[in-house]
Amino acid sequence: MIRVGILGPTGYAGLELIRILLRHPNARIVYLGARREERPRIDDIWPILKNRISLPCSLIGQDPMPEMDVAFLALPHTLAMSHVPEMLARGAKVVDISADYRLKDPAAFKKWYKVDHTDAANLPRAVYGLCELFRKEIAGAELIANPGCYPTAVTLALAPLLKKGLAAPGRIILDAKSGVSGAGREPKAELHFPEANESITAYKVGVHQHTGEILQTAERLAGRDVDALFVPHLIPMDRGILATCYIPLAKALTTDEIKKVYGDFYKDDFFVRVRMNDTIPTTKQVFDTNFCDIAVRGVGETAVVVACIDNLIKGAAGQAVQNMNIMLGLDESAGLV
Repeated sequence: MIRVGILGPTGYAGLELIRILLRHPNARIVYLGARREERPRIDDIWPILKNRISLPCSLIGQDPMPEMDVAFLALPHTLAMSHVPEMLARGAKVVDISADYRLKDPAAFKKWYKVDHTDAANLPRAVYGLCELFRKEIAGAELIANPGCYPTAVTLALAPLLKKGLAAPGRIILDAKSGVSGAGREPKAELHFPEANESITAYKVGVHQHTGEILQTAERLAGRDVDALFVPHLIPMDRGILATCYIPLAKALTTDEIKKVYGDFYKDDFFVRVRMNDTIPTTKQVFDTNFCDIAVRGVGETAVVVACIDNLIKGAAGQAVQNMNIMLGLDESAGLV
């Protein structure tokens, strides 16, 4: 059995990691590390886990750690990088769910996250873990930068056209909407029920921290500079992301022609489901799954691509486990279906 540890099990992504790993045929959770002095049992924090797992949450940095084969870090952004070097030194493969290793340039990290990177030496070691696009690199990695939730949906929507050279150099518009769990479990005034319920709001227009991550991967796929405007929205539901992407085309393509491009591109990817009929995916249809559902439309010289994911699964914990499976040569869907 693969010995697994989770640093940060008390947030939403941490809970989903535990739920997935409890049903994984090859994994056993041996360590839960939190930042709580009282060292609570995990089933006291998450009552849904009672009679399933009752490990105490050790205090990170003080209590001893057992040997681990894989360590998942579900810590807040800018905190994970202070723990990754130790986990690598202990011989564990690391999947970091935070943003700390997604951006290759320390200057870009400081631009988007407003702090200096304290482990820049390990940035070249980190493989960006968007499974469907970088599977071969993931298979040989020791450190995975698990993609953000918005970048997962948006990049899977963009990849076929960028990779095939079918997108024109003009501005791409990325309109994405997320449930409130994407903002984490920490209390915030704008997430308070009377503020968020029955209300939709755009936020961080053009300056959201995921913009750098989206552009870095888009430019890697396209082999050129990419101009994209990313506008996220908060919508009054627990979980899910719907991204509508408007991509200028190098030449006009029909809907059927674009469907063929996407169908061929993802034909071997179990967790990407391209709609070959006339339906448009909804967040409800990917709820609590590791699937990304995609629909496309050709409108003159613009491709409209709609992608839906569960932000806590394909956008966080599910993709993290998918990365572990690839790293260790396991069935990619183990624990996820």
